[in-house]
Amino acid sequence: MPETPLLQINHLQTNFNSHRGSVKAVDDVSFQLFPGETIAIVGESGSGKSVTALSILRLINTPTGKISAGEIIYQSRQFGTVNLLELPEKQIQKIRGNEISMIFQEPMTSLNPVYTCGFQVREVLELHKGLSKKQATERTLELFELVKLPRSNKILNAYPHEISGGQKQRVMIAMAMACNPAVLIADEPTTALDVTVQNQVLKLLNDLRVQHQTSILFITHDLGVVAEIADRVLVMYKGRIVEQGPILQVFSNPQHAYTKGLLACRPALSFGKKWLPTVADFMQVEPSGTIIEKPISLVDNSTKIVNQELIEASKNEKLINTPLLIAENVEVYFPVRKPLFSRSQEVIKAVDGVSFEIYPGETVALVGESGCGKTTLGRAILKMIKPTNGKIIFNKVNIASLTGKELRQERKKLQMIFQDPYASLNPMHTIGEAILEPMRVHNVYNTEAERKERVLELLHTVNLSAEHFSRYPHEFSGGQRQRISIARALALQPQCIICDESVSALDVSVQAQVLNLLNKLKEDFGITYLFITHDLAVARFMADRIFVMSQGKIVESGPAEQIYSNPQHEYTRTLIQAIPTGDIKDIVAAQQKRALQKAGKAQL
Repeated sequence: MPETPLLQINHLQTNFNSHRGSVKAVDDVSFQLFPGETIAIVGESGSGKSVTALSILRLINTPTGKISAGEIIYQSRQFGTVNLLELPEKQIQKIRGNEISMIFQEPMTSLNPVYTCGFQVREVLELHKGLSKKQATERTLELFELVKLPRSNKILNAYPHEISGGQKQRVMIAMAMACNPAVLIADEPTTALDVTVQNQVLKLLNDLRVQHQTSILFITHDLGVVAEIADRVLVMYKGRIVEQGPILQVFSNPQHAYTKGLLACRPALSFGKKWLPTVADFMQVEPSGTIIEKPISLVDNSTKIVNQELIEASKNEKLINTPLLIAENVEVYFPVRKPLFSRSQEVIKAVDGVSFEIYPGETVALVGESGCGKTTLGRAILKMIKPTNGKIIFNKVNIASLTGKELRQERKKLQMIFQDPYASLNPMHTIGEAILEPMRVHNVYNTEAERKERVLELLHTVNLSAEHFSRYPHEFSGGQRQRISIARALALQPQCIICDESVSALDVSVQAQVLNLLNKLKEDFGITYLFITHDLAVARFMADRIFVMSQGKIVESGPAEQIYSNPQHEYTRTLIQAIPTGDIKDIVAAQQKRALQKAGKAQL
């Protein structure tokens, strides 16, 4: 490494004040970032990862938030060696987005809904590079093609709400890369992306690092993602760095109990395991804050492995039953906005002739890339989107033909857990009210007291407590909000639940807890799941069978083990190959490649 770091953080501390007192979100954090280096910061939600990044850019500027100590030394192209915490506001504005750029975690809230995607990227180029509108537009198109955005000309003039979540994230990446920054802070840049797009984004970031000597601060909760992109890793827990070192060292010989827990939480590509360990299995936090590592015998998962023969017998038993849910040639077409005087009407075939059967007590995973039609199909099953053609038969009733009261009656037995729990909960209602509401609508139980008692039972079922009844959604973490959504879906005792990317935005440890909970509910209540996900490792862990969807069609289906061990379709093989394994041999190979690139010997 060069002797002089590009960015040096010394004893950084950031505090937030609330009615409950002062919280140290970042507590005495120090590290260095060298030119051309990638450092990964990993940890759960609330560990201080994002606050550290926002502090570097001095974006913590609220009545309650304050950088209270430390220094951030940066080797600026324009201003030389500076302490970012002491720079005047005009100078820090010239560094933000130009020398130090950031890919924010949530693209929907980061992109302005009233401006087109092209305008928002072009604005950065005009502001920092002084390009004309024409030059900035041409460069924006180049960036859109670089991040593999389909129909880049159309997305140039599209508004954020008109494109998918994965496409919005790629627009944010294009914006961050526009000025070839010296430091790129990537805050969970691949959390909402499919494995193939994630693979492309990681390669793009690495190419940027090699070509422009860009230093990358890569923030994530998923250790599996960073294994092949980072040189070093910092593990954060409750505002502090608890472990750090070269990637290979941390992965092969983790020292801290928290790191061991994070590594174990990720679903592996092993078949038959029906229970995931969590961070709590590896460590215990005393009231004083002291962390006690649990004996390894307590985290032995051998008793939680389901016998392969029992799994196969269970599948065979299901196959002789009457299907619970049948889709027959389901089509969902959306008209494309056309020019004023055009007579032709183009359509997007979001779901294009899909047929399948799901049996009682079965978990079927629907996997595919963003925009393949997964969520549209899930919503069409509930008739939240009206199918263009086809039949959706649930309990021998064609839902596609129902309206009004009859449709509501069938929806009682068929519920949905949405991707974003915060958006699906009314911020003005307590969670008790949110869970009570569907029971009132469907006249479940005779009295309000009985309904409230049922809500308290449901909270206990999803590992929440009675005291949470009167709290509002903003008072809960992402994982807790997802548990609330699960409790609401269970309120009507449904036969089938559609889980739409229900764990995609959760930390790996919280994800493990939610997946374990869903499996337990399946055993306790005999629930059937249609599990929509872009994460094939999660799909293999959860599913009895897998449907692979591409461009509105199911291109392959079969038992989970068969799909992974012997995929037949080229698209399926591509998805599986893109999954980051985290295997030591793959990490060694990746690190060797990075070393060659740094020495200028690798061909890009």
